[in-house]
Amino acid sequence: MGPWFKCQPVDETFFAEAPLRLRAGFEIPRPAAEVWGELTSDSALHWCRILNRVTWTSPRPFGVGTTREVSALGGANKLREHYFLWEEGRRHCFYVTETTAPIVTSLAEDYAVEPRGEAACRFTWTIAARPSAIGRPGGAVNRTILKTLFTDTARHYGLDPAV
Repeated sequence: MGPWFKCQPVDETFFAEAPLRLRAGFEIPRPAAEVWGELTSDSALHWCRILNRVTWTSPRPFGVGTTREVSALGGANKLREHYFLWEEGRRHCFYVTETTAPIVTSLAEDYAVEPRGEAACRFTWTIAARPSAIGRPGGAVNRTILKTLFTDTARHYGLDPAV
């Protein structure tokens, strides 16, 4: 594996200010606790084609300060993540601390799960990034690749993938 490149930490304001922002909302016919359980399981996001492995590197119970490592694109990119917001059962946010592909200077994600009665919920997924000088020319391609996370999630939950 190649070298690791540091990314800049961010806070919640980054989701409104980042140069690249993607958001999708999913009305899921499953209880919020079940969806939250999948998003925080040892096989989190297993349905996303571009993610090869998601490994929690902190012990349970998870919370602010939790860390995770992700292998993406056949191992071409690895990311180390740090959770800076954690509302158990409802919301968590992380930023990337290091990556092996220096295409961003900052990258963060926000997952929010809101109950819609006892048997349904809304999952809102926000991705925010600040591309590096190397990553800027590939912006359209990177956006398309990231959007597969949303279409794969829609399919996983039996929803229309045109999110």
